Amino acid sequence: MLEVLKNMFSNKTNEALKHIVNDGAFLVDVRSSGEFAGGHIKGSVNIPVDEIQNHLAKFKTRKNIVVFCRSGARSSLAKSVLEKNGIVNVTNGGSWQNVASLLTN
Repeated sequence: MLEVLKNMFSNKTNEALKHIVNDGAFLVDVRSSGEFAGGHIKGSVNIPVDEIQNHLAKFKTRKNIVVFCRSGARSSLAKSVLEKNGIVNVTNGGSWQNVASLLTN
């Protein structure tokens, strides 16, 4: 039963994320530049999580922002940094492969 509930929540979350992503969200890959060079989503911007604070101006005018990384941990941190700086329209997309799969489906 618990597994069914987890899957239902996950599907609902991904459906909402899919809508945001496909509605033209600002896609920000917060992995290192080396990881980004090894594979990334076309059209995404690479701002490593430890540099987010230095690029706040790039986020201020965006309607929706989706941050992502390898597993979702660094993007969770990036989301927190942005929110602490008054940018609240941020969604943690988890892994970059998850976000990529939402663009191709």
